[in-house]
Amino acid sequence: MADPQLAPLWDNFIDGRWSPGGAGRIVVSDPATGAPLAEQALADAGDVDRAVQAARRVHLSRALSDLRPIARGRMVQAIGRFLLAHRDEIARALTLEQGKPLWEARIEVESAALYFEYYGNQASTVEGRSVPLGGGYYDWTEMEPYGVSAQIIPWNYPLEMAARSLSAALATGNACVVKTPELTPLCATYLARAAEDADLPPGAVNILCGRGAEAGAALAAHPRVNQIVFTGSVPTGIAIARAAAENVVPCVLELGGKSAAIVHADHDLAAFETDLRWGIYFNAGQVCSAMSRVIVHESRADELIARAEAVAQSLSTGPGIDRAEAGPSMGAMVSEPQCDRAVAMVETAQTEGARVVTGGRPLNRPGAFMAPTVLADVRSEMEIAQSEVFGPVLSVLTFRDEAEALEIANGTEYGLVAGVFTRDLDRATRAARQLRAGQVFVNEWYAGGVETPFGGVGKSGYGREKGREALWNYVQTKNIAIKRG
Repeated sequence: MADPQLAPLWDNFIDGRWSPGGAGRIVVSDPATGAPLAEQALADAGDVDRAVQAARRVHLSRALSDLRPIARGRMVQAIGRFLLAHRDEIARALTLEQGKPLWEARIEVESAALYFEYYGNQASTVEGRSVPLGGGYYDWTEMEPYGVSAQIIPWNYPLEMAARSLSAALATGNACVVKTPELTPLCATYLARAAEDADLPPGAVNILCGRGAEAGAALAAHPRVNQIVFTGSVPTGIAIARAAAENVVPCVLELGGKSAAIVHADHDLAAFETDLRWGIYFNAGQVCSAMSRVIVHESRADELIARAEAVAQSLSTGPGIDRAEAGPSMGAMVSEPQCDRAVAMVETAQTEGARVVTGGRPLNRPGAFMAPTVLADVRSEMEIAQSEVFGPVLSVLTFRDEAEALEIANGTEYGLVAGVFTRDLDRATRAARQLRAGQVFVNEWYAGGVETPFGGVGKSGYGREKGREALWNYVQTKNIAIKRG
């Protein structure tokens, strides 16, 4: 049955008004129970066009870009304050539609707010420069917003990932069209409410939900879109890049990973248990930068596997709405098909010779629950070591020497993040330079924060989000040269 604290109907937000969708409605369900939660309006190509045209009008009017940057930054920060003021309400909606524990959902709301605080502060720092051409000329550069930023958001962190791109785009003066995921569209509605509360011009923020094949494709191919941000699968990212290329539109693509942590013999494995908990079981492993592979020195493999088994078995797995206090717990996966896919990949790994230490199966209860899983005897050529599971499945591989560890870690098509765990700083820095990844963690998985650039190489995509580097995704350089009279 529907949750009494959630509205039964959720609309799109286009040109400053709440709007039903031209493609009807979709039922949003609770993955912990399978019960329907609410209905979400579905946008069609016509709705996408209205949203893009509204954003374009804001761009052409210069309603955002002509503001003094510090004033624009205050508006961006106000969005973050709105999210914090409604943290508990948003977190509840997020948990119910996505499945993660309530305490994890609160972290996501706080992280989303932090993006608006950070990029609101950065708005005044996007500066051009004076170019010396001698006494006969004045020459300078200006950083101009692209105009209409299209942002296609994944289902695993629907609020935080929307905030990540929306905050930087608004801070630099762009107007935005955000397409939310069909599985988890509800919590992004609060971004629209926050934009209203912050007095952004109508059309500066447009939030709509639609199917990828219709609304997503229409947005990626729209001739009035000037820049695209996408987080999701490799095949969809390739399709979006192709559509954008037809209009010669730049993209930022974050396409997932198969990230590895190299654990050397000198590392403290008791301390590593915390990295295991956060690295692979947070959000039920549905994290693009999850620590899905651990490559451990063969002399410590048995101990690490035993500790990983203990971590996995210590987790209380059940409905996220019942897990309000931070601790060793895990919620549902986002859907039963997603759970079934992860279980099938574990079964395939077993046929290839991997050993299930613990888990590897769905839980015997309603909902999309998979037991936290540890696999041993994994070899680098196995599918489980090459393909993204996007579930709570840890694969343990072993190495003899540093060169072999690096070869295994770099032996996939991905390159999002990687990690090195050792007391030897020289060894860590050597590895960090040789690992094929956009971000390398040393002795703490997920070290860093909103201030640190994030993005991949290889099939993990291109472009950088987070940090000051993300700002350059949303601006282009104009040069102005004047001959003196």
